Amino acid sequence: MVAPSDTQASASAFSFHAMAKPSGADCNLDCDYCFYLEKATLYREQRRHRMGQDVLETYVRNYIESHPVDSEVAFTWQGGEPTLMGLDFYREAVKLQVRYGVGRQISNSFQTNGLLIDDEWSRFFVEYDFLIGLSLDGPADIHDEYRVTVGGHPSHALVLRALRSFKTHNVRFNILACVNRRSSQEPLRVYNYFRELGIEYIQFIPIVERAPDVADEAMGFTLHSPGGSVFMSAGHERTEQITRWSVLAEDYGKFLNTIFDLWLAKDVGRIYVMNFEWALANYMGEPGAACHHQPTCGRGVVVEHNGDVYSCDHYVYPDYHLGNIKHETLAALLQTPEQLKFGQDKLTSLPKQCRECKMLKGCWGGCPKHRFIRADDGEAGLNYLCKGYYQFFAHTAPYLRVISGLIAQGRSPSELVGATLLVTTLESH
Repeated sequence: MVAPSDTQASASAFSFHAMAKPSGADCNLDCDYCFYLEKATLYREQRRHRMGQDVLETYVRNYIESHPVDSEVAFTWQGGEPTLMGLDFYREAVKLQVRYGVGRQISNSFQTNGLLIDDEWSRFFVEYDFLIGLSLDGPADIHDEYRVTVGGHPSHALVLRALRSFKTHNVRFNILACVNRRSSQEPLRVYNYFRELGIEYIQFIPIVERAPDVADEAMGFTLHSPGGSVFMSAGHERTEQITRWSVLAEDYGKFLNTIFDLWLAKDVGRIYVMNFEWALANYMGEPGAACHHQPTCGRGVVVEHNGDVYSCDHYVYPDYHLGNIKHETLAALLQTPEQLKFGQDKLTSLPKQCRECKMLKGCWGGCPKHRFIRADDGEAGLNYLCKGYYQFFAHTAPYLRVISGLIAQGRSPSELVGATLLVTTLESH
């Protein structure tokens, strides 16, 4: 093992999170809209991208020792497709966590497309209390529109097989549903499908990608890099720059609002939609919102299969390479001037339209990667999803006020099911 030097001395008390990509960009799906498959070009000299035993041990030790002794260390395993590593890899990871995690609380989460999941995987997840994110976009025709295997075959049935295994073994899991151009047109069908499956935790992820320019293609990338200089005109979504699968901004807002209204009427306290949970956290001034809806970012880095560290999952590009865990601690990499500036830029680069927006403290400008349109006054740097976000936060704000009031009184938001109390309360304001 190659251990970083002065690990203990570099341990930091600030909170951060690392997402490991032990199989790099390798995947057994070939999803049209995947932004990570192209990252294989960064390691094109290697046929297969697999984290070796030495890097795994260095990563586990480095990550744990970069946290205070009395803190929780949350491991996240993602890809590509992390099940390609095989179960023995994660059995070893758990052993290493026990060896180096003395005095710390260790947790594990795992994101998978589900294709390789069987009962053995499920039993392992239960034994070590892994929280699983399972990718499922909705009914078969919607899911299989873009999520196909490397051989071009539908994947929906295989995902349902994984879901059944999770339920049989009581695996803790949530659904990660991408909202694309197609699925955004059928919000109730998508949501009701999940309700019928008995899903309790859902996250809706907007798909937004631009077509590559000449410079991107020269580097081997198939999508436009976030540092690109091409901006859309003020007030217009020039769809010729947006990939055919990307959700349109206003459609995303309508999608969330339509589901929110049904959720409010029937499912409050029974189904947890993370997008709504994040909005409520921001409304109440509590922690818990996703990074794209927080004022700053930079506390969530990616560790690639060879130990390379990048600023963010959406910024795995040469310009955002921070270093390697074989040579430096994660604590030290998180405190480099480059990474600190990266995190602060999310706030300081907001255009005037955002800074003066009534919905700022809900939205906080969204992910910097999506800030490529111009504001109404022509200023660059407005989030492509701005109109959709505004629709969503404006629509939900009155309801969030009522929900936060119930929570403050020690009452359950589930009292709102049926919406009778909610309507009465809103009409009184």
